[in-house]
Amino acid sequence: MDNNSNNGSRRQDSRKTVSFKFNFSWIYMILMLIIIWMFFNQGGANPQKIEWEDVKEQILAGDVKEIVFVRNDFEGRVTIKPDRLEKYADKFGGNIPAKSPHFIFLVSASFNPEETFGALNDSLPENDRFRLVMENNNKVWGSLIEWLLFPLLFILMWVFMFRGINRNSGAGGPGGIFNVGRSTGKLAEKNSIQVTFKDVAGLYGAKEEVMEIVDFLKNPKKYTALGGKIPKGALLVGPPGTGKTLLAKAVAGEANVPFFSISGSDFVEMFVGVGASRVRDLFRQAKEKAPCIVFIDEIDAVGRARSKNVGFSSNDERENTLNQLLTEMDGFDSNSGVIILAATNRADILDKALLRAGRFDRQIHVDLPDLKEREEIFKVHLKGLKLAPDFDVEFLAKHTPGFSGADIANVCNEAALTAARKNKSEIDKQDFLDSVDRIIGGLERKNKIITPEEKKSIAHHEAGHATVSWLLPNANPLFKVTIVPRGQALGAAWYLPEERQLETRDQMMDQMCSLIGGRVAEEIVNGQPSTGALNDLERLTKSAYAMVVYYGMSEKIGTVSYFDSTGSRGYELSKPYSEKTAELIDEEVKSLINKIHDRTYRILMDNKDKFLELAALLLEKEVIFADDMERIFGPRANSKEETL
Repeated sequence: MDNNSNNGSRRQDSRKTVSFKFNFSWIYMILMLIIIWMFFNQGGANPQKIEWEDVKEQILAGDVKEIVFVRNDFEGRVTIKPDRLEKYADKFGGNIPAKSPHFIFLVSASFNPEETFGALNDSLPENDRFRLVMENNNKVWGSLIEWLLFPLLFILMWVFMFRGINRNSGAGGPGGIFNVGRSTGKLAEKNSIQVTFKDVAGLYGAKEEVMEIVDFLKNPKKYTALGGKIPKGALLVGPPGTGKTLLAKAVAGEANVPFFSISGSDFVEMFVGVGASRVRDLFRQAKEKAPCIVFIDEIDAVGRARSKNVGFSSNDERENTLNQLLTEMDGFDSNSGVIILAATNRADILDKALLRAGRFDRQIHVDLPDLKEREEIFKVHLKGLKLAPDFDVEFLAKHTPGFSGADIANVCNEAALTAARKNKSEIDKQDFLDSVDRIIGGLERKNKIITPEEKKSIAHHEAGHATVSWLLPNANPLFKVTIVPRGQALGAAWYLPEERQLETRDQMMDQMCSLIGGRVAEEIVNGQPSTGALNDLERLTKSAYAMVVYYGMSEKIGTVSYFDSTGSRGYELSKPYSEKTAELIDEEVKSLINKIHDRTYRILMDNKDKFLELAALLLEKEVIFADDMERIFGPRANSKEETL
C-alpha cells in the first residue's frame, strides 16, 4: 500500500502545472466582437415612417399599444398590439416585425402631445386605450460616443498589431513601429549552439582554416603577444548546399561565444536609410557582446559590386547599406573581438572594397565533397535509417559524383520514402539507386505514350552514346543505360565521371564524341537525325567554343583566352576580339565539330553489329548495365573496375 501511494505521488509530482498566461490576441478577439455587435445590433427594429393622420386612425381603431414621444426630436414611436399586427402586414412587405417600435411619425414644434394624446385616450373605451411615454433624447453624448468609439477601437487594434509585429521581428524595446531601424539579427548566447566540428562531415580544408578562427577567439593572447592582430572577417565561398551555414554554426559552437546570425536581404528595405541603420545597430550589439561572431548569410544581397547596379542612381539604398557595412568592418572605430563570417555562392559579383584585406581577410572555399568526404557525409545522414545488413556506403559514395551535402541528405531521405512506398522493412542498395535516378532524371513516367518507331529511335540513340563512351578510353565510364522516360528525358545514359581537376585535349575530344554518339547513331540507322539530340548538341557546342575561345586549344586562334573571370564584361556590348577573329572562331568550332562527327561515325560503323545488338538488348530489357556492355564489347580500355 505504501509503495503504491508513493508511486502515485511521484506521478502527480511529475505532471506539468498549467499556468495561466495572458495573451494579447484575446483583446483583438474581444474588440472584433464588439465591432461586429455594433454593426449588426443597432436597435434591432426597422420601423416604418407614417403620417400623423395614419397614427390617429390606428389610435381610434384601438390598435395602438404604446406611444413613446421624444420631445426634443418631435418624434413619436408607435407600438401596435400583437394581435392587430396582421392588419398592417402589407405595410411591412409581408414580413411582420418581431421587435418594436413598428411605426414612427414626425410632428411640428406646435404639436402639444399631452393635450392631443390625452384627448384621444379619453375618447376611447377602457380596453382600447394606449400607454403614453414622454422622454428626451440625449443625442449629444450618444452621437459623440457613437462617432468616437469605432476610431478608438481601430487605433487600439493598430497599436497592438504593430507591437506584436515588432516583437516577432526581434526589434524589441519600446517604440513600436519606430523600431524599424533596429537590427533583426538573431542572437544565440553561449552554450546554446550544440553544433560542433564533429557534426560537419568532410570539408577538411575549410575546417582547418576556420579552426584557426576558433583558436583566435579562445586564446587571443597567444597571437597578440607576438604583435599579431586577430582577423576581422572570413568569407565562405562555395556552391549551394555544400555546408557553409553549417560550418559557421560549428565555429560558434566550438568557440562558445555569442553568435549573431542575419541574412543579407534583411538589411535591404523599402524605407530609405533603414539598411544602414540596421548595420549600425548590429555592430553596436556585437561590440557589447564581444568577443562574438557575426554571421551574414547570402551577403551578395547587400554586397553586390556598386558598379554593377545598372539602372540605379548613386543614391541607391543598397549602396548606402553597403557603404555603412564597409565603414563598420574597417572604419575609424575599432571592432576588437568581433569576427565577421559571411557566406555566398556568388563571390564574383561582390564589391572589391568588401573583399580587400582588413575586411574579409581570408576567403575559405567550401567545394563539393570528394569520394572520401561523400562517404563521411553519407554516414552522418544514414544514422537514423534502417538499412539492409549488407549495405555498402562506399558503393553509394562512388555513384554520387558531384553531389553536395544537401544532395546527399536528399538522396537518403528519398531512399527511405522509396522503400516505404514498396512496403519494405529496411532500405537496400536498389532504393538508393532509384532515389539517385529520381533526383537527377526526375520522376519515372512509364505511362508516357511512345510509338514503336520512337522507341526504336530512342534505343538506337542511347546505344550510340553507350557504344562510343565504352570504346573511347578517355570518356566517362558508363554505369547504365535506360530508355524509360524520366522527367523531360525520353532516355538516358548514366556515367560515373572520374574526379579529376584537369582535362586534356584528348579527354575533351573523347567526351565530345560521346555526346554526339546518339545523334550519329540516328543518322546511321534512320538515315536522318531527330530533335532528340538537342541537349547533346548544346553541350557539344559549348565545349567546342570553350576549347577554342577559353582554353587556347586551337592552332589557328593560338594560345589566347578570352575568358573573363571577373564577370565585368557581361555589361559590355562589344566583344574583346575583332569581327575577323569572330569569323575565324566560328570556322574553327565548325571544323572541330565536323572532325568529332566523322570520328564518331567511323567508330559506330566499325562496330555496327555490336551496336545494333546493344540496341536490341536495350529494347528488350529497357535498362542495361556495364556488365551487359562488357559481355557485348569486351573489357573497357583503361577502365577502372572499382568504378563500374
